[in-house]
Amino acid sequence: MKTFLFRSMIGIFFGAFLAVIFTNLVVLFGEKDMIDGQMFLKNSLGSIFCGWFFTVSPLYFENPNLRLAQQTGLHFLTVIILYFILAFGIGWVPFEWSSFLSAIVLFIGFYLIFWTSFYLYFRNQAKKLNEELDLL
Repeated sequence: MKTFLFRSMIGIFFGAFLAVIFTNLVVLFGEKDMIDGQMFLKNSLGSIFCGWFFTVSPLYFENPNLRLAQQTGLHFLTVIILYFILAFGIGWVPFEWSSFLSAIVLFIGFYLIFWTSFYLYFRNQAKKLNEELDLL
């Protein structure tokens, strides 16, 4: 529970930080002198919620009762369902087939890149630890 709460706080703060950064970039480099308060609130809350579930959902990978395929499947289903509910609700992805299919392909592509990167990183870390244990 302590880990869940800690990761929740990290995710919420990271999501809020990204919302502020993107808003500042839109104001600085966009052609808008003013931003719509309601749109800012909606996008900020979406970013905060997104940051939360992307930092809490990796807890599946810390459950030793699940195999890696189960952990990955549960994590993938959790984040894709929550992300697309959020993305359609806020308007990040327009509610039409071509946009949906493009977003799904991009999401799966990024998911595969990140999953593979983390897998290779942790496999390398385990290899290093095992080599150090062999030296003892």
